[in-house]
Amino acid sequence: MPGTHENRNVRLRDDSADLVGKRPGLSPQTEIILNSVADGVFTVDLEWRVTSFNTAAEEITGVPAAEALGRQCCEVFRANVCETTCVLRHTLETGKPVINRPIAILRADGKEIPISVSTALLRDESGEIIGGVETFRDLSLVETLRKEIDRQYRFGDIISKSPAMQKLLSILPEVAQSESTVLIQGESGTGKELISRALHNLSGRSKGPFVAVNCGALPDTLLESELFGHVAGAFTDAKKNRSGRFALAEGGTLFLDEIGDISPALQVRLLRVLEERCYEPLGSSKTVKADVRIVTASNKDLAQLVDEGSFRKDLYYRINVVKLELPKLQDRKEDIPLLADHFIAKLNKLKDKNVLGLSHEALATFMRHDWPGNIRELENAIEHAFILCRGGLIEPKCLPEHFQGHGCAIPDFQGMTLQDIERRAIWEALERNQWRRMATARELGIDKNTLRRKIKRLNIQPAE
Repeated sequence: MPGTHENRNVRLRDDSADLVGKRPGLSPQTEIILNSVADGVFTVDLEWRVTSFNTAAEEITGVPAAEALGRQCCEVFRANVCETTCVLRHTLETGKPVINRPIAILRADGKEIPISVSTALLRDESGEIIGGVETFRDLSLVETLRKEIDRQYRFGDIISKSPAMQKLLSILPEVAQSESTVLIQGESGTGKELISRALHNLSGRSKGPFVAVNCGALPDTLLESELFGHVAGAFTDAKKNRSGRFALAEGGTLFLDEIGDISPALQVRLLRVLEERCYEPLGSSKTVKADVRIVTASNKDLAQLVDEGSFRKDLYYRINVVKLELPKLQDRKEDIPLLADHFIAKLNKLKDKNVLGLSHEALATFMRHDWPGNIRELENAIEHAFILCRGGLIEPKCLPEHFQGHGCAIPDFQGMTLQDIERRAIWEALERNQWRRMATARELGIDKNTLRRKIKRLNIQPAE
């Protein structure tokens, strides 16, 4: 049974002959047991003919047992792996069981449904292999719930259930519909470009181009040409006219990332474009109109740069018409399971793998981490785990080296009782998660009801 059976081989009495020749049959007691479980169970002989088919298997597949018995299992089961990578064949050929492999099957009514399967060898009382057994669980409800969660917490390509992010996303449509310049502030890896794309897609300019420029990645002279374009002869290597990013973004949105890195001279040129909506390409005296909406972003505190004199105050006020602050991943840890599931699903498709998710230990490791690289670091950590994880759940050993032994430093517990240590550990986890119990339970790797009972039993309360 998926998630429950530990035995690698199943032994059944061969005390009956069934439909075609002599094949392994089930005792009445075994049939009663198998028909009482919620998971589908069927067995096959060495010629791949179905020898038993329990009640749950009938309900999940829509095929009556009377029709299934004696037929080739691929005719009954109709899974997307039957012809290529049959999991039961793998077990019979290698002797190795398969546990919780997600696949899809075609029901008798033609509907495709997701299931998870587990397989084992079938042996008689003398230990001789007489066939195989497969158990499977209907994941339709799980998939429905997953889609509902995805719908509830997804905004375009942005996934979040964090209150701070939900508040930001709630005003995004109104901000998008305005033509005002927007400043997005947040650390590297928090998703500033995703927000800028969402603003473009929700705006009246959505049919126009979206053009992104990383201002911190180019030297000042090259960035000026990149933004405004140039005419032939403007500088040594300018052999022909070239359109800049403003021209390419005409009628759409221009996203200027890391705007805090541009020089004072370029700040003056950019200020003129924002004020007069026109510019001149390098080497040209011809003024070009700019029908472009500007969205800017920075991982630096621009107000502080203004105070230091390295960023023009008038430009700051011009781009700071609407300011959106993106929280760090450390401040929205309740999003980690959602984001991890999203990246795992994406990588499963790209790499043709069947990784089911994070183990409790791996998730607890993630919840304890400070995430200086934010969402980009999370995505990279999961991609690293995919290299080492062949299937099943991602364990801590599959994570990048700096996650190994994360949070294992031993504090000074001298003179404390075991109950005191437990109370302190839970209180500190609650503090780290702003007393959000679901996030704390995930970090500790325990059920939320277990956490609730411990809080009550240990009389844990927030500090005044």
